[in-house]
Amino acid sequence: MVKIDNVELGEFPLLLAPMEDVSDPPFRALCKEQGCDMMYTEFISVEGLIRDARKSVEKLDIYDYERPIGIQIFGAELSSMMKAAEIVEAAKPEVLDINYGCPVKKVACKMMGAGILQDIPKMIELTEAVVKSTNLPVTVKTRLGWDDKTKYIEDIAERLQDVGIKALSIHGRTRKQMYKGEADWTLIGNIKKNPRIKIPIFGNGDINSPQKALAYKNKYGVDGIMIGRASIGYPWIFREIKHFFKTGEILPPPTIEERVRAARQHVQHSIEWKGEKLGILEMRRHYTNYFRGIPHIKPYRGKLVSNMAPEDIFEILDEILDRFGNHVFV
Repeated sequence: MVKIDNVELGEFPLLLAPMEDVSDPPFRALCKEQGCDMMYTEFISVEGLIRDARKSVEKLDIYDYERPIGIQIFGAELSSMMKAAEIVEAAKPEVLDINYGCPVKKVACKMMGAGILQDIPKMIELTEAVVKSTNLPVTVKTRLGWDDKTKYIEDIAERLQDVGIKALSIHGRTRKQMYKGEADWTLIGNIKKNPRIKIPIFGNGDINSPQKALAYKNKYGVDGIMIGRASIGYPWIFREIKHFFKTGEILPPPTIEERVRAARQHVQHSIEWKGEKLGILEMRRHYTNYFRGIPHIKPYRGKLVSNMAPEDIFEILDEILDRFGNHVFV
């Protein structure tokens, strides 16, 4: 049984990565239905939290059916991180996670997210301060290093454990790589083999099929896998991996009916949670994956991403079901 402190996650948990404008409550609900064992919120600015900024505070919304869930924060100032930890604790997640992995320039250039990988002593100092500021288990998500010359993650893992974190998720790329090239899990595997490391180690990066998930599980010995981009518009990745682990069989892909039903639920909940305009706009990144592999789907997908009226979106989804309902994915 894998545990983050006292939070039980099963024998080999599958985690939903925190993704900005993606891992919100509407999407998390779909992933949970499909077997995701633990999910994280979108990352939340500590400065936004302590200023009570609406967008940051809204991201604290969590629901009982999502549990166990982690709230992820990012920041660079010691006092702000400590104050934000208190705010997060009041929201009552199972876990508080610190983002030291976001590679986006506007974050990293301010020494937040993956930017902190340029100052490891500060990274450790911030983490220790957060651990001491909350009763929640604190976890960290990070990368191998800032660039190929600074892959210090093996040392960082020990130091983070020493200041009290309860689990570590590692994306197998450097900040300089962004999301390019292939994720390298070699150092992740080395950390898991380190006899000093007692906390769970979760691997992240490029897991996009049940076969790859099993191969990486066996090769690198991680305690669980965190899935990000492969889940966007395709929450079924979680059930497919679990089924393959259990039976060795590849599940057939979701039917058109399942895809339309999921897309409809996603749109509806997105509108309810974010409001009509933003809810519809932020759904657009999901449509390609929901309906990938259907011949002649392009005109319908084009209509989905150009319409702003909910009734039009639902009508287009009905048209997709009527037009392609008999399509069989292979």
